[in-house]
Amino acid sequence: MKNRTLMSGNEAIARGAYECGVRFASGYPGTPSTEIMESFARYDGVYAEWCPNEKVGLECAIGAALAGTKAMAVMKHVGVNVAADPLFTVSYTGTNGALVIVTADDPSLHSSQNEQDNRNYAKFAKIPMLEPADSAEAYAFIKIAFALSAQFDTPVFLRTTTRVSHSKSIVEIADPVPVEDTTQIRFNAPKYVMVPAMARLRRIEVEKRMQALKAFAETFPENRVEINRTGIGVITAGIPYHYAKDVFPDYSYLKLGMVHPLPERAIRDFAARVDRLVVIEELDPFLEEQIRAMGIPVTGKDAFPYTNEFDPGVVERALRTDSVEDSPYVSPVVPPRPPNLCPGCPHRGLFYVLGKLKVFAAGDIGCYTLSFMKPLEGLHACICMGASIGMAHGMSKALGKKGEGKVVGVIGDSTFIHSGITSLLNAAYNRSDCVFIICDNRTTAMTGMQEHPATGFTLQGQPAKALDFERLAEALGIDQVRVIDPYDIRQTRAVIREELARSGPSLVISRRSCVLFRRVAGPPQKPLRVDPGKCIGCRTCLGLGCPPISWLKFSDQAPDQIVRNTKKQEGNAVIDPQLCNGCTVCQQLCKAGAIVAGEE
Repeated sequence: MKNRTLMSGNEAIARGAYECGVRFASGYPGTPSTEIMESFARYDGVYAEWCPNEKVGLECAIGAALAGTKAMAVMKHVGVNVAADPLFTVSYTGTNGALVIVTADDPSLHSSQNEQDNRNYAKFAKIPMLEPADSAEAYAFIKIAFALSAQFDTPVFLRTTTRVSHSKSIVEIADPVPVEDTTQIRFNAPKYVMVPAMARLRRIEVEKRMQALKAFAETFPENRVEINRTGIGVITAGIPYHYAKDVFPDYSYLKLGMVHPLPERAIRDFAARVDRLVVIEELDPFLEEQIRAMGIPVTGKDAFPYTNEFDPGVVERALRTDSVEDSPYVSPVVPPRPPNLCPGCPHRGLFYVLGKLKVFAAGDIGCYTLSFMKPLEGLHACICMGASIGMAHGMSKALGKKGEGKVVGVIGDSTFIHSGITSLLNAAYNRSDCVFIICDNRTTAMTGMQEHPATGFTLQGQPAKALDFERLAEALGIDQVRVIDPYDIRQTRAVIREELARSGPSLVISRRSCVLFRRVAGPPQKPLRVDPGKCIGCRTCLGLGCPPISWLKFSDQAPDQIVRNTKKQEGNAVIDPQLCNGCTVCQQLCKAGAIVAGEE
């Protein structure tokens, strides 16, 4: 029975996978892909797991596919970089069941360190790629992807972008198909053991498969032609299709559902039917370059931007020659709202101390990356997941005795598990002289509080053996391991100073649960307040950048409310009790003792 429901693209992918018989999924959380795994894990009879990183996630999915089942690997765009090693070789081996890799790209870098275009991976690895334009297509395309994988014995990419992943539209869902047990071990070394002699033969099979897929693309029904006015013909895929249709509904369209391989004959036929050909695509000129290589004149990145996600206004400004000032698609100017650590975030105290100590802190991917901004300024470099430890070690070795004190490498608990363990082993093995800090907030906080191997629970809520960071560090060769509470500023400052003065590598574990996710809830902390009779206007508390704390000028107060404690005082600090969670970090910094417990 079919049922119409409102779903995000991520929810639709999970539902479509479940309906077509997928019972194994693995991945690593990363915006904008995270909700696919979380949604899939809730269905009955499925197995889903968070893996330490995307490489492991893909390898697990490959194993499940080789066992004869339908398997799905889920990650954001930069996660494919981590998984690239097995990715390129599974293109050679193919699968025994079916394998789909979901890559969620992030134009405009809403939650990423770059905005790479993963359509290039499909071409590079010689793997077909489908790209849905909305939730309904996401639901349908994941089913098509698994059918293609089984038909052509190949892994298949399903590419989404942030807008498709998170926006919602109507999806007509159905009951899941009965799942037939197709699992079976097949001993086929020539197909699955990629030593050079066998890989050379499989390389030929990959080319045969791509030729077959090119022929298939010509008749693939999701490569859809819409002929209207023939003055301008648009070739597009994904969410830009809807943007273009909103602004120019009368143009003709070749809407691609499969973006690799491209249907060359269909493109040539479409180009011959229109006066002017335009390619609308976010990020790289992926389609444009291939169409130009066919010898077809086309307008593309000479009119459209290379960066950021599009919207109807971007499309209109690029293609309309008359004024668009009164257009409903011109976005209003929105005042910037910089991100900030949450009120009471345990990272705030740690990075306040690091900033004051003026050490170079090589950082990593996580909530704590925000501490690079004013007023904390406690983090000074960030490249990719797991890079901070290796960067700090490399800087220290390069600087030698010229360095003014040690370099610090800071990494989150989930990120350390993702790709920091081997770097810490390297630092111990090569006799590093750095202080490494794990910001252990007991969850994968930045992507929405997902489990990881140190939390003690799996994605589906089952108890698990929790990784012990202290014992692991000692096993890796780090002899000096300290644990601090970042809410305790005095302890945090003292321990970091001691470790900075010590010779050799040391590890500091800054342990305090995320303020938004406490598995074991303690007694509620009362919000703090500022006693204006004690506040001397030193503004030290403002240096934390904590959202509840603000500055109230005397000029904005009624004369009978002003309490001036120093001649130079221009105002006093105030704390919003609706935001404060009573972590006491600001209270510890207030030398005047003006920050006190709030009233009932």
